[in-house]
This record gives sequence, structure tokens and C-alpha cells, in this order.
Amino acid sequence: MKKLFLVLFAAFLFTGFNAFAQTKKPKVTKKQINQHKRITQGIKSGELTRIEAKRLMKQERKLQKHKVIAKSDGVVTRKERARLNAEANRLSKKIYIQKHDRQKRR
Repeated sequence: MKKLFLVLFAAFLFTGFNAFAQTKKPKVTKKQINQHKRITQGIKSGELTRIEAKRLMKQERKLQKHKVIAKSDGVVTRKERARLNAEANRLSKKIYIQKHDRQKRR
């Protein structure tokens, strides 16, 4: 009886932790949404030129691709999460720089 209980308990713990690990998502998603809104707003207001906007959107797609690759095995490690977060922060800084330079859309 004890063996059965231990086996069931271990199986329960394993499936519980496995499910938790697979559903944990990186926090980059909120940043990505915000960054996309900032790029769109910059296009509408003329703060971003066509070339700047195109380049920023390409980098945004690259970040999304890296996020999908990190999630492909079902677990996003701390190292992967840190790398994604750093990439999102660099993109955010680039958006700020491009929106606040003196180039305007014609």
C-alpha cells in the first residue's frame, strides 16, 4: 500500500511540475505589445521614417522568432528568458532613439 501511494504521489508531483513548467511564459509578451504600439504610433505621428519603421518591425519579428524557438522544447530556461528580456530591452531603446531623432517622415 505504501509503495502504491508513493508511486502515485511521485507521478502526481511529476505531472504537476511538468504542467507548470510548460505553461510558464516569458514576460516579453507585454513588452512586445507595448513596443508594437510605440512603433505604430511613431508611424502615424511621423516620428519614424519608412526605413526606420521597417527596420524596427524586422527586429520585432526577430524577437518573436527567438521567443518561439525558446518555447519550442516546452521549457523556457532562465538563461533563455534573460536573453529574450535583454533583446526586448535593446529593441525598446532603439525605438526610443529612432522616435526622438530629428528625422521626420515626409
